[in-house]
Amino acid sequence: MRGKRIHIVEDDPDIVELLTFNLEKEGFITSSSLSGEKAVNDICKNQPDLVLLDRLLPGKDGMEICRELKQNRETTHIPIIMVTVKDEESDIISGLEIGADDYITKPFSPQVLIARIRNVLRKERNNRNSTEPAIIKAGKLQIDPAKHRVVCDGRQVVLSSTEFSILLFLARNPDWVYSRERIINAVHGDDYPVTERSIDVQIFSIRKKLGEYGKCIQTVRGVGYTLRTI
Repeated sequence: MRGKRIHIVEDDPDIVELLTFNLEKEGFITSSSLSGEKAVNDICKNQPDLVLLDRLLPGKDGMEICRELKQNRETTHIPIIMVTVKDEESDIISGLEIGADDYITKPFSPQVLIARIRNVLRKERNNRNSTEPAIIKAGKLQIDPAKHRVVCDGRQVVLSSTEFSILLFLARNPDWVYSRERIINAVHGDDYPVTERSIDVQIFSIRKKLGEYGKCIQTVRGVGYTLRTI
């Protein structure tokens, strides 16, 4: 993954310097924004492979930036890892709910952060390099893994990277029932530190974005979720 471009959004220059040093040592190319106001324009212009986003920024905070990036079709495909001191489960869930692909709390080990970055980038690469049919059809859904594109009943639906991966996983085997743990492992990998509650949040968001068709993602009480095509 050497040469992948990481954009850092952080208002503390010392932390930017620390992150830049550790990332470039691993072969990543870095850029940065020291303010939330500047971050969105920088990211739209640079089109990085991944964004490290501090949640607590003066002015425009990380939550607002994440929301803007995920609602913008030019940047919705870019994975976001939120980096913050806020470590309550509700804070993590709220970050995931608006489209963040991962969430790591300060203080953190640079090695752990780099491992999480590689995991998210690996997931993106696997989606792009999939050898399955170019377009996956499940009921009214048409999913293009290579273009990270979802069309539902003729309407394009904009999903975050994690939401897309969850929907793609369910659509590959419609009518199969998967536990929350199985979905987490399929999307993030084994032993990934994400609560099952976060999957519920992501499913809720996908349903909402799919509109009327969202009801086809059904909860199987005591088991998990399935995508019904009938």
